[in-house]
Amino acid sequence: MAKPTYKELLDAGVHFGHLKRKWNPKMQPYIFMERKGIHLIDLNRTEECLDRAADAMKQIAKSGRKILYVATKKQAREMVAESARSVGMPFVTERWLGGMMTNFSTIRRSIKKMNNIDRMLADGSLTSVTKKERLTLTRERNKMEKVLGGIANLNRLPAALFIVDIHHEHIALAEAKKLGMRTIAMVDTNSDPTKVDFPIPANDDASKSISVITAYMTEAIQEGLREREKASAKREAASKG
Repeated sequence: MAKPTYKELLDAGVHFGHLKRKWNPKMQPYIFMERKGIHLIDLNRTEECLDRAADAMKQIAKSGRKILYVATKKQAREMVAESARSVGMPFVTERWLGGMMTNFSTIRRSIKKMNNIDRMLADGSLTSVTKKERLTLTRERNKMEKVLGGIANLNRLPAALFIVDIHHEHIALAEAKKLGMRTIAMVDTNSDPTKVDFPIPANDDASKSISVITAYMTEAIQEGLREREKASAKREAASKG
């Protein structure tokens, strides 16, 4: 698991914060300096926080539990969804529905409805409906897929949330805290890092910055999954021996 170097973080613009007037004073320990009215993040602190966050992600994945990726900002959606898919983790990249976690049973019902429509469209049991009704169902299904597709296989609440921009995803963060889920997040200079269990001080607006942090967090999950697989194979071999 290769951690991004100081230079890679610098090249990705991870150190660029917000305008000084937009800052959250609780980010003070993570700010290196102010230049031309913009706060610059201390990348040494980012590296320290990356270590802690990656270890947390790895351990959760190793235990077989799920980590939900949350990033509904336009510049983050695609790369975050792709990263989550690569390690079989759920994700929300379109819109966070209020109650997505705190009212999970209702969300599960919506997913079940979406899966039922899928089944009906696939097995030909909709032959009796009109073309218009079929089109309406297909549209409804596509709408649901857009919002719920990333959590379609989530049968129980995740153990943690990985969030890009807690300022933007404040509802998701509040729900996670209410349910006692662990939170790992990219936190920019306009946010409160104390609201997150494992804050990663970083530019959460630039796609390069989001990409480099998300890639490393995903590698940590991958490593946890590999270790889980190895331990499982070892147990299996021991039981046969």
